[in-house]
Amino acid sequence: MKKRFALLLTLVLMVGLLAACGGNNSNQGNATNKGSNNATDVENETKDISIALVLPEQIGVNPFFELADKGLKQASEEFGVKVKTIESSDANAFEQNFRATLAEGYDLIITTTFQAEDVLRKVATENPDQSFAIIDTVMPDLQNVRSVAFKENEASYLLGAAAGLITESNVVGNIVAIEGALMDKYTVGFEKGLAHTNPDAKVLKSYVGNFEDSAKAKELAKVQHSQGADFIAGMSAVGDYGVFEAAKEDGFYTSGQDVDRTTIDPEHIILSQIKNVDVVTYDTVKQFVEGTFEFGENYYGLADNGVGLTFVTNESESPLSDAIGEENLAKLKEIAEGIKDGSIDTSITSK
Repeated sequence: MKKRFALLLTLVLMVGLLAACGGNNSNQGNATNKGSNNATDVENETKDISIALVLPEQIGVNPFFELADKGLKQASEEFGVKVKTIESSDANAFEQNFRATLAEGYDLIITTTFQAEDVLRKVATENPDQSFAIIDTVMPDLQNVRSVAFKENEASYLLGAAAGLITESNVVGNIVAIEGALMDKYTVGFEKGLAHTNPDAKVLKSYVGNFEDSAKAKELAKVQHSQGADFIAGMSAVGDYGVFEAAKEDGFYTSGQDVDRTTIDPEHIILSQIKNVDVVTYDTVKQFVEGTFEFGENYYGLADNGVGLTFVTNESESPLSDAIGEENLAKLKEIAEGIKDGSIDTSITSK
């Protein structure tokens, strides 16, 4: 009797053990399926993310805004997020567009440049739980805003170094939009770069007073050329078109900003200081989607592919000008590496 009871107990234990093992196998299968569902859930969540780019101007004049839109669309294609770009005809329309976008419930609202600061400050303060990002300026006191700025001084240092190698008269010029810290990153960086390669050269500096007056920029460039400047850098946004016209008419070298302007007139526009707004906009979306997005200040320089100079760090469709030449190009590439690794100091003190 005891033997039969022991045998029966053994059989019960074996059945229980087999059931337990079978249960574990079943759980592992469910875990695998659950993991697969999670991947689908993440993909669906990504598709549910909506991001808006609200611009203070219309696309078509300033290439800066076109690049921001390009970066947004590239991120949308890669990550499958819903995106929308809203252009504004004037300051009043900009605030209206901003508030309308907010009401539509976008997960992230991106805007650009110092022109957006006043509206963003007002709206971000009123909506502390909404996520915002602004590109090309810094607003560190807003806790729900990611500020993304560029180290323009690194690219302008490189441009100044190029000017020092190019000039034959030892006089170069800057046609600058406005006075102040905003543009010091360009002008002071340029001066330091110029001194790096040509300490005997001097800089003529003229201010347009705004970012749009190409006629005045042209006039100022012609005056600088009459004073001996054989390379004049355009630093006045839309005003640079006037500098380009003067260069073609009077026969001096010049450079553009933000995008590759050499394609307009490779004979005279021989360089462009690049600001990769598309890269930064794309990266902002990427970080938001991947969960690495953080509020506060962020800066992009040469090492981050945020800024650059045609031929040196960025390719160009235009041929390299003989005024630069391969030997000087090699020197500039060496300087660029020094800027990237920190061995060359490009820091500035705003005046």
